[in-house]
Amino acid sequence: MSYQGNKNMPPIYTLAYFEAVARLGSFTLAADELCVTQSAVSKQIKSLEQNLQFPLFDRQQRGVALTKAGQELYESTQPLLNALSDTVARIKRWQVSNVVSVICTQAVSHYWLFPRLVLFNQVRPDITVNIVSTNDISAEACLGHDFGILYGNAAWPGLHACKLFDEVIFPICSSSFQAPEIISPEQILALRLVQLDPRAWNWMNWSDWFKHFNVAYQPPENILIYNQVTLALSASAQGLGVALGWEFMARDSISSGIIKQLGPFAYHTGKADYLVCNASKPLSPAAEVFKNWVLSTLQ
Repeated sequence: MSYQGNKNMPPIYTLAYFEAVARLGSFTLAADELCVTQSAVSKQIKSLEQNLQFPLFDRQQRGVALTKAGQELYESTQPLLNALSDTVARIKRWQVSNVVSVICTQAVSHYWLFPRLVLFNQVRPDITVNIVSTNDISAEACLGHDFGILYGNAAWPGLHACKLFDEVIFPICSSSFQAPEIISPEQILALRLVQLDPRAWNWMNWSDWFKHFNVAYQPPENILIYNQVTLALSASAQGLGVALGWEFMARDSISSGIIKQLGPFAYHTGKADYLVCNASKPLSPAAEVFKNWVLSTLQ
């Protein structure tokens, strides 16, 4: 049943006095805990009993005992006041905290998020952003942090999602890699290719990429295989072969001339990476600042 107003409710502060007396079994001990006089406690309990129109305590020689009605009220009041206290404490921490946590994959943290955090720290050195970098990431795991960065179609119940970047995949190689001008995807078959092990992570591999362009592909026995995308990209940058590059990872290295896109063929998968947060929980002021700043860098 939902709360229907306060016309039948006693003043909330009298319930706080009542809970202390009921828990401690003494007006004197309750007064000490609440930092008031014993007469002040007695006055509030009397006011509460008058409001409710039934007695809450049996006054005894060595203290007080709850009446049956008082016991029932206490069993309801204590968890409510504890929950209220916890909520207030959490809100206070939320208001004053300048720490923001973000969970994302290792590739996203290394190639996309960390360079931006360097810039963000220059603008807002008062806000600390902690990165949890793991490939064992899920929508549920994101709920334990201020933000997560998830790959997919933004269909995550309970999460609010803002698109960061589309998934675009194309061949990359060292800027000094010798290759003919690529005018068809089939030409890439003749080159030394670097492969990502799909068993280590659900990455797109050369078979998937060529299939998109209707090119038959059978991996050779001597193909270079790596279980980490950072190793595959480093191998291509060192001239060991041609790897698949994700635009968000390769952008800076292409701009600096370390690697180059080989040919004009790119696979736009229709999926993207999204900044996500709990849809039912408000962001802290620091998290709101971080979110707005990150989204502003996309413009």
